[in-house]
Amino acid sequence: MATLLGSESPCTGGKRRNCNGNVVTKFTASKITGQGFSRGTQLPGGLLQERDKRAKWHGIPTLLQRLYESSHPNSDLSHAHSFLKVLSSQLSMEAMSFVTEDRKTAQESTFPNTYTFDLFGGVNLLVELLMRPTLTMQKKKANITLLNIPGFIERLCKLATRKVSEATGANFLQELEDWYTWLDNALVLDALMQMATEEAEQSSTESSDESSLATSPLRHRLPQSMKIVHEIMYKVEVLYVLCVLLMGRQRNQVHKMLAEFRLIPGLNNLFDKLIWRKYTASNHVVHGQNENCDCSPEISFKIQFLRLLQSFSDHHENKYLLLNSQELNELSAISMKANIPEVEALVNTDRSLVCDGKKGLLTRLLTVMKREPPDSSFRFWQARAVESFLRGATSYADQMFLLKRGLLEHILFCIIDSGCTSRDVLQSYFDLLGELMKFNIDAFKRFNKYVNTPEKFQTFLTQINSSLVDSNMLVRCIVLSLDRFESQTEDVKVVEVLSECCLLSYMARVENRLAFLFRLINIINVQTLTQENVSCLNTSLVILMLARRKAKLPFYLNALREKEYAEKYPGCLLNNFHNLLRFWQRHYLNKDKDSTCLENSSCIPFSYWKETVSVLLGSDRTSLCAIASYIDEPYMDLDRDLLED
Repeated sequence: MATLLGSESPCTGGKRRNCNGNVVTKFTASKITGQGFSRGTQLPGGLLQERDKRAKWHGIPTLLQRLYESSHPNSDLSHAHSFLKVLSSQLSMEAMSFVTEDRKTAQESTFPNTYTFDLFGGVNLLVELLMRPTLTMQKKKANITLLNIPGFIERLCKLATRKVSEATGANFLQELEDWYTWLDNALVLDALMQMATEEAEQSSTESSDESSLATSPLRHRLPQSMKIVHEIMYKVEVLYVLCVLLMGRQRNQVHKMLAEFRLIPGLNNLFDKLIWRKYTASNHVVHGQNENCDCSPEISFKIQFLRLLQSFSDHHENKYLLLNSQELNELSAISMKANIPEVEALVNTDRSLVCDGKKGLLTRLLTVMKREPPDSSFRFWQARAVESFLRGATSYADQMFLLKRGLLEHILFCIIDSGCTSRDVLQSYFDLLGELMKFNIDAFKRFNKYVNTPEKFQTFLTQINSSLVDSNMLVRCIVLSLDRFESQTEDVKVVEVLSECCLLSYMARVENRLAFLFRLINIINVQTLTQENVSCLNTSLVILMLARRKAKLPFYLNALREKEYAEKYPGCLLNNFHNLLRFWQRHYLNKDKDSTCLENSSCIPFSYWKETVSVLLGSDRTSLCAIASYIDEPYMDLDRDLLED
């Protein structure tokens, strides 16, 4: 009986059937077990191969049989994938015809391969394969990241940095007339679709000749401006994908690949001619009715480029690829002159991968940033991109590199003299100014030289106070810098700047620090905390941590209590702060929460952050450093339920 039945059917989850068994044996077994043939590929392999040539099946039944055998649950699908590739090549042309012919029913004579595929259960098998992950338990989830696709990142880098051919002696008015002609004749979409097809074909062949698309016959039929617009729209999508990859879990691997494929030097070479080119009659691109519209291709391209630079530089050692070799030497010279060691990331930078030419990408960005009109929508993104270069552990050499290029004076002009009213732009400049000046005595000296009248200083303070949520990172920078400078009184230059700088003198007065602390605690509560304003809580903590170091924490807490009574709302301020600190513990003491950003931004160990919060939240009402000691009994836990809901 065992010989007659052979192995159990695959569909029962038992042993595999011997595909080369006799067909009579199989029919006999089906009568005994009640498990009949369910698909044509269950026929013996020998019979299928014998009939294949005469029936013109082109090996499809045999391929389906192998596909079935190699696709059982929890199996390695690499073999199944190879069979699917062969099958898809035999079906793809017929599938296109089927779709374009009003979905006519497949007939053996019209679509022989499609008919055979369906006849031998290919459609059902394919559906089963697609649905199987939802029906069975997987031993291990397959890791599918895009980085493993051969040539994927390299291709993106080539597309992002591909040059755009420029017409010689082109007349802009003639180009404009060509635009209208194309639009009036409704030919533009057809042309662009054909170009997209050419590019897809070019991508599939992975040709190394990147200029072939630019010299294709169709491109010569397009007006030059339209060619550039098409290329820009293409690059916007590529830069977006690169940004997403840089923000993912495989960020370090992406960085390594982008460096290897020279993305940054390639973008640097495109900067003047395409990314931030000067508008002239021969290369101006029409935006439509509103040239400043954010939906225009060139504006979208510039913003996406700036976002890419921000993502690339943010807290990553590869940021020095934005410079050229001469600029790297300048950083080394700054460190040597200041008698401080070079940062490790600078020492480890592969100079064969940095920008070439007279200027690096960061320097080019600074140049256009200083030329940007006051009402430009790019100011925010430019400031964010430059700020990301400074983020992380504070580097004196990086700061001096930017100070030498007039960045501080430009920022102060924008805040004080430009008449800028955009809160987003001002916030980006406040954050950038904080990173540029932190712990840098030369920066404070330059600040005092620019802000050289009481009127200018008052305007600066007004801008800070008009939105403390936007400027609190700058306030934190000033407080931290003042604390460090006060411990360096053996340095003559530090003492000189401390005595002369209006900004440091202002923050040195305890009443001004307390005024900032009152407002920082009062403008937020647990219900209104967001990713944007949680920094206000950390800035208030910085002020109190520095006070604790100098044994002045009780003085500050008592000042908060006196402020409550003076404002006729006893208990409100301190209860609110108590609830905020409990939120801080839940948020930052989470195992998955990265606390290095707090350490880097303040140069205060995270252990001291945790310890200070724990002291402030102490339940011992006799402790002079516990918030509870400064809240009178009737006002304890005021509105706790309301604040925590």
